[in-house]
Amino acid sequence: MLRTGNGTPRLNGDYNGLKEKEAEKKLEIHGLNIIESKKGISTFKIFLNQFKDFMVLILIASTLVSAAMGEIIEAVTIVAIIVINSVLGFVQEFKTERTLDALKEMAAPGCRVIRDGKVNEIPATQVVPGDLIIIEEGDKVAADSVLVEAKNINVDESLLTGESVPVDKNAHNENNGKYPEKEACIFMGTAITRGRGRAIAFATGMKTEMGKIADMIQNSEDNETPLQKRLDQLGKYIVMGCLLVCAIVSITGILRGEAILTMLMAGISLAVAAVPEGLPAVVTIALAIGVQRMLKRKALVRKLPSVEALGCADIICSDKTGTLTENRMQVKSIYTAGRIFTVKNSRRNKTEFMFRDRKVSPDASKPLSLVLKAGALCGNVSIELPERKTISIISKIKKKIKTPESWHLNGDPTEKALMEAALGAGLIDDVLHNNKKLDEIPFDSDRKCMSVLCKDALHGHYVYTKGAPGVVLEKCGKILTSKGIVPMDKALKTGILTINDRMASEALRVLGIGYKKLNGRSFLGKMESSLVFVGLVGMIDPPRKEAYEAVKKCRLAGIKPVMITGDHRLTAHAIAKELHIWQSTDKILTGSDLDRLGEYGLQRIAENVSIYARVTPRHKLAIVKTLKKMGHTVAMTGDGVNDAPAVKEADIGVSMGLTGTDVTREASSMILTDDNFATIVSAVEEGRIIYSNIRKFIRYLLSCNIGEVLTMFLGMLVGLPIPLLPIQILWVNLVTDGLPAIALGLEPAEKDIMTDPPRKSGENIFSDGLGFLIIKRGLLLGLCTLAVFASILYFTGNVPLARTGGFMTLVLTQLIHVFECKSEKRTIFEIPLFNNVLLVFAVLCSLCMILAAVYIPFLQNIFKTVPLTPDEWVLILGFSILGPIFSSFFKKKKYKPS
Repeated sequence: MLRTGNGTPRLNGDYNGLKEKEAEKKLEIHGLNIIESKKGISTFKIFLNQFKDFMVLILIASTLVSAAMGEIIEAVTIVAIIVINSVLGFVQEFKTERTLDALKEMAAPGCRVIRDGKVNEIPATQVVPGDLIIIEEGDKVAADSVLVEAKNINVDESLLTGESVPVDKNAHNENNGKYPEKEACIFMGTAITRGRGRAIAFATGMKTEMGKIADMIQNSEDNETPLQKRLDQLGKYIVMGCLLVCAIVSITGILRGEAILTMLMAGISLAVAAVPEGLPAVVTIALAIGVQRMLKRKALVRKLPSVEALGCADIICSDKTGTLTENRMQVKSIYTAGRIFTVKNSRRNKTEFMFRDRKVSPDASKPLSLVLKAGALCGNVSIELPERKTISIISKIKKKIKTPESWHLNGDPTEKALMEAALGAGLIDDVLHNNKKLDEIPFDSDRKCMSVLCKDALHGHYVYTKGAPGVVLEKCGKILTSKGIVPMDKALKTGILTINDRMASEALRVLGIGYKKLNGRSFLGKMESSLVFVGLVGMIDPPRKEAYEAVKKCRLAGIKPVMITGDHRLTAHAIAKELHIWQSTDKILTGSDLDRLGEYGLQRIAENVSIYARVTPRHKLAIVKTLKKMGHTVAMTGDGVNDAPAVKEADIGVSMGLTGTDVTREASSMILTDDNFATIVSAVEEGRIIYSNIRKFIRYLLSCNIGEVLTMFLGMLVGLPIPLLPIQILWVNLVTDGLPAIALGLEPAEKDIMTDPPRKSGENIFSDGLGFLIIKRGLLLGLCTLAVFASILYFTGNVPLARTGGFMTLVLTQLIHVFECKSEKRTIFEIPLFNNVLLVFAVLCSLCMILAAVYIPFLQNIFKTVPLTPDEWVLILGFSILGPIFSSFFKKKKYKPS
């Protein structure tokens, strides 16, 4: 036996498989036919990694300081925050490790091979290069193989290529060389939809196309989302700034003659208070609530930070098949008797036929009815009833059932589309009851057509043929016209081919339909001659209805939709144009174009590309990486195995819950439970709401913390006694950083949330003047608090009373400020104050806590407070409302039209 260099037999027809001993040796050399996973990170290490975040390290330090100072409540609170965040992060990372396990499950569970000249059923894991595999309809391919024998084989490769139509496969032709043609290769994980044959395995395990995809998934790096990057950066700035100011406060006090221990405790307390330990908790809670809201809108989030990141997305890369389209063939256009009919709503019992914008009933058009009947009869579709009984049009149906909408069709997608169109036209009796199939000449890739012989209810015999239009035309001697059946001539053929070209240019898959009536039972060999040409049928995988509005909303929100598909350029263009993804100035690139351009060439023109066609998984991954390098925040949607590497690489990976594979679902950040592209728009809106709310409570927390720091710093700077004691600072921090901040993170959406353009991925979290707002309001908080402290001290000389007044002012100004933070564009007098009931409740709770610290004797001893008189309250309330008044005046002046 002749063999190639790697030990795989050459592709000749007399090969009879491996010997068992030879297969055992190959198994030792090549290993099991499985998708291997790289050495994974241990569960314990995944857990430890949750504590590497900078903010978490600072919180741990704050915990130790609080515990050392005897502030056990503060320490316990911070520990709880750390534990919640760490557990959530651990669960998310642990689940992503299941991606490769899901990929393994997609391999064929078993297959039949010929060894020692006998047919053996073996586990797919035992297949080795050189095995002769027997395949037939319904099988899952066990290994990448080349066909040496093929009988009408069609393979569904949509999981790998994205093509919605099964691909014809032929046996390898030795005259073309020792290397197999693409049409002769079948790949692991794909499904045989029709035919039978034999194939020689040439790649197993990680050397298969599916194995290469697995390798790409393994090598995809997990990137931080924009939110994670911003919070990490924010944490570093906050800590450095706070430590610097707190050190100055402590040193200033010591230089003024204050007790060293007192000032060290004050500095440490201020440092603990200044670090917004509530920030990670509020972010986590806001994201978790957002996840619950999104679940109600059919989006299941697997990774919390991706919720915010989706709101930041400015490009959504979407697979075509099954995502933007319905992943089923549908009859869209029919040409017969000189007329072109447009088919709408091609569903059983609901199909509409239009001619020049007028509805046409198939009953009123004999040619249209004949085309539909011939197309449906010339196939092998079986119908599964709800009771799991199967109807086959091969035999006559005795029981007439009139509810096709509840049936499930099994068979080739093209033939299913023809059957659905006929059922929708009301031809149930003609297709299922009044005609019985007697004989068939099956489809052959060389002949490019199929014919059946049927007997109708009147015992008439008819031949129905469908296939490539040119092939069917050559078999026709006559044509059905509006004037009846007339002889076929050259002019008529030219006209039909012109119509065929026009349909093909619209990305339709076109079939020609012919028929003839026999005078008696004819031999099969004479069936396909002297036919009457009936018409052309054009089919396409149609766009989802909801995708139209979803794309429109994406455009309105400043998000660019991009189609990435393995399908033909023409088909991709037709769908993208119909959905308005493609615009007249956009470019279309194919996989070969990408190979020619390379990474840098793609970067130069990617901004103008809206369609990528005929691409491989490697291309999809490269596209996503390139767009990310260009500064875009990329969301990638997909459902097949071919989408998984790009889905994992994207900033936000979105998979389909119903039709998606386990591989893609596990690689994704979010799953659409209804497979609805429109759900992505809802997810974008939720992401924007969450980020807006995060900015709101960052504004609130940092303004409050700056106010606290400035109160202490300025008081020490001008020579006043320590304005607030360490215990008072910690209580203020606990009261104001807790419930109000969390409630602010649950604010409902502002009306214009989906009309703003998406944020840039590198945008600073303090953009659009937020940093100035924080500093301005923090300064007002500090000055108002210090003014009350100094005033009471000046008029009474009572330091505890002055501290109590400052203590109460600091809290009240912060609780009023939380309502200001509800909007960055409107003042406190322009926003609905009570549309967030939780916020109102949180403020009332905080107010009760601070009043308790002032008026309950037991707590007075702890917090060193004294009761306040009406005079002090007037002063406190007066300064507390100065902030909103000043801010409103400043904002109105700033936005006053010129």
